[in-house]
Amino acid sequence: MIYSEIWYAYEGYIDMNIPLNFRQVEILLAVADTGSTAAASRALNTSQPSVSLAIARCEEVFGQKLFIRIPGRGMELTTFGQHKLAQLRELEKQARWVLSGGEGTPEFLNLGVFSTLGPRYAPQLVRRFLDARPDAEVRILEGDLQTLFDWLSEGRIDMALLYDFGIPSDFVITPLMAVEPYALLPKGHRLAQQPSVCSEDLVQEPVILMNLPHSRGYFLSLLQNTSVPVRVTHETASIEMLRSMVANGFGVGLLATDLPDGPCYDGSPVIRVPLDGRPPLHQVALAHRGAALERPITRAFTAFAEAYFNPAT
Repeated sequence: MIYSEIWYAYEGYIDMNIPLNFRQVEILLAVADTGSTAAASRALNTSQPSVSLAIARCEEVFGQKLFIRIPGRGMELTTFGQHKLAQLRELEKQARWVLSGGEGTPEFLNLGVFSTLGPRYAPQLVRRFLDARPDAEVRILEGDLQTLFDWLSEGRIDMALLYDFGIPSDFVITPLMAVEPYALLPKGHRLAQQPSVCSEDLVQEPVILMNLPHSRGYFLSLLQNTSVPVRVTHETASIEMLRSMVANGFGVGLLATDLPDGPCYDGSPVIRVPLDGRPPLHQVALAHRGAALERPITRAFTAFAEAYFNPAT
């Protein structure tokens, strides 16, 4: 049974006193996912007026605006819309599970992964989980921290694998593994042979930063308690770009993702050096809304991830 067939099948079982049908819910989710009524109508093979009518009907039933139209940016969810769409996504998942046969049919998990952390851990973690649970299906979606927070709030993803800094207080956090930030230096750099390097030495150099939301502030905080202003000369959203720029002498860098030693894409070497003192640690963690763990697959994935990151426990 395909996605749309599930919705249409479920409509036949809805009591006539229920003010909305699942086709209208499907349209709401499509507008939230695509960002416009035109794109949603194409995705669902329906007319744009039908999409607009479904939105108007749902807003009439809920008594509040779900979307606002922003010129040049399309349809964006209101705060109420984010909350309501998250509930509707949970309803969609339950409907798919029930109407596709329940026990013995695949369970689905949408896993968000932080873009700098994901390549290091997510593919292997998910592959091993699927090997252990062949009845499950996992979709990986990549984004920066703010995007993951938004997706969790909207219900677009069930869980997120990320670092635990800047996480809103209304999410539930499952710590997985402590990580320690470190400096990256080019081969032959005056500090490269030291057992560790302090922030006072690093700020004497031009600095290359990750410029992703929340990440930039964290790495700057490691350097700003010094007598010398930080000279940020380059910023990038790519770990490998940062590594390559450091290796080719554009500056020094800071990272937290525990990458194995090795040359950059162009073959240039880069040197990893621990930071002096006690830099603030943070955790690789899973974040989710409280309702997420009501589903068996999210409980199973959380337990599997805890064992994956802490095999000795």
